[in-house]
Amino acid sequence: MSYTISTLLLRNLSDVFGENDPVRRRAAIDEIFHENAVFYDPNGGVFRGRDEIDRIAGVIKATHPDFAYQPLSPPEERGDAGRVQWVSGTPAKPPAYAGTDFIVARNGRIAAVYLFFDKLP
Repeated sequence: MSYTISTLLLRNLSDVFGENDPVRRRAAIDEIFHENAVFYDPNGGVFRGRDEIDRIAGVIKATHPDFAYQPLSPPEERGDAGRVQWVSGTPAKPPAYAGTDFIVARNGRIAAVYLFFDKLP
């Protein structure tokens, strides 16, 4: 199945990095990521392939299982790439941190994700 850049960005936030259930998270990864996709984290980590993306998404989510991601505005698309700015934190409390996800897609699936941390708005 093929998805729009905007759908991929939002599903990556909610269904991958925002998902506590490992079975649902893995199903989403298999659905929206290329099998050889790459995730670049701002601390220099490079995670290649669905298995590594699944592993690191679980590690990240385990550090703050009650946090939810909230886009600050609709995703932006340019050709085969796009970005979305977001905040994250415990619902009904001020956000704990902010970031921007930038993706490159190929054939309607995520080929690469670049995560940038931002200053809180």
